[in-house]
Amino acid sequence: MADVFISFKDLADNKREVTDVDLEALMSEQHRMVDTDRTYKVGSVHVVCGNDTEPEAKITLDCPDGESRTVKSKGTGPVDAVCKAIDHVVDLDIELTEFAVSAVTEGIDSLGEVTIRVAKDGSVYSGRGSDSDIVVASAKAYVNAINRLITIGVQDRTASTGVV
Repeated sequence: MADVFISFKDLADNKREVTDVDLEALMSEQHRMVDTDRTYKVGSVHVVCGNDTEPEAKITLDCPDGESRTVKSKGTGPVDAVCKAIDHVVDLDIELTEFAVSAVTEGIDSLGEVTIRVAKDGSVYSGRGSDSDIVVASAKAYVNAINRLITIGVQDRTASTGVV
């Protein structure tokens, strides 16, 4: 709950008015964070992009082993650069199959909610993320999908072998 309050304060600093829908999105974002020691969490996202420069992302992920890893990567756009940086950290062979952005509320200062689907070995995993910055929301959604893949994979192995 403390994380929700911190997110609320950050949002209130960036928006004139925080609506009920914004609060619901913040609570939903917190709920989406899988509570297990086997998952990743977005620490920070920094992107440089423009029409005269190759997009580059620097991302820090809090990893399941307790370490934080910071990686830089370039891409065709800011979201592609972020996803490639995350891929370097998690080291999974996954394919981004769907990407969608929607506004949670009206206005230029609305929270953006990103839905992402990734595929691995014929299975599809979805993730969502919300933030006032859609690139950060994209990173959260991508990591959420990866965490689902990891969590479901662990559950499947445990169910079939009894071993984690």
